[in-house]
Amino acid sequence: MTYHQLTELERYMISKLRKSGQSVSEIAQLMDRHRSTIYREYQRNSTQVRSCLTYCPSKAQERRNGRLRRSRRGSHHSEEQYARVAVLLKEQWSPEQISGTLAAQGEFKISYQTIYRHIRRDWRAGGDLYLELRRRYKRRKRHYGVERRGRLQGKRMIDERPAIVDSRQEVGHWEGDTMTGASWDKHCIVTLVERSTGYTLIGKLANRTTKELNKKVLELIRRSGLPFLSITYDNGTEFHGYAELEAATATTVYFARPHHPWERGTNENTNGLIRQYLRKGESMSSLAQRHCDAIAHRLNTRPRKRYGYRSPMQKLFG
Repeated sequence: MTYHQLTELERYMISKLRKSGQSVSEIAQLMDRHRSTIYREYQRNSTQVRSCLTYCPSKAQERRNGRLRRSRRGSHHSEEQYARVAVLLKEQWSPEQISGTLAAQGEFKISYQTIYRHIRRDWRAGGDLYLELRRRYKRRKRHYGVERRGRLQGKRMIDERPAIVDSRQEVGHWEGDTMTGASWDKHCIVTLVERSTGYTLIGKLANRTTKELNKKVLELIRRSGLPFLSITYDNGTEFHGYAELEAATATTVYFARPHHPWERGTNENTNGLIRQYLRKGESMSSLAQRHCDAIAHRLNTRPRKRYGYRSPMQKLFG
């Protein structure tokens, strides 16, 4: 039987039962506790009032909380373990990913809350571990009007996708989008994310045109050697040349509905991760394909909570 500490409610129950004349053994039996637990509670948490000991549940809880706080003052982890955590933080792993992976690999157990506390202590001491945390952006309220981007007749919408795509049980169904940097810069990237594994491909574009996009996507498909059964795109005009891509590959292209980013949730979430490396508002003119490949490799080898702390690469290649 696993022991667990008395709760605040149980302490009030002890006080009430004691006042009603119940003995320690009777209280323990009524609360399904061992009598030594009740005896120990009286011994540790009773207070001296004049010439006798009195058990006050609120005071007992205060004493318990104080002991708990004092017990946490000393670190339960060594400097070597925190150094290991720092290495993974510099790899842009989140505290939750670090905690789950270290436990899964049998190295040592450390909660993600403890990692965050360590980062705060480091920050207060003038350290820079906090810089390795992922940035969070404030959500902006968007007021959508009539869709003004170029319309294309006859394109397949997401509702036409086979059920197997939604089930994520088959490898080869991708989501795609483009990401820009500075508003004045034509250079951008295209991102492709496999739905069942989260495996990511990133391609550098000199400009956001249908010709440039199709050329890069075709290059990524052929270079990866992975199955491409379908791609679900955003509604940007750069994707309007999808028919040429379909003719050159075995891929079927679908389109999400305008202003429904959750229909490509895997791609949207991955784009957020890519923003750790390619900030909004920064030019991508100096970005090379090798840099894109390096970012994709980091994402593909990073453990994911949704996959039981396996990486997309492990999920894809077993």
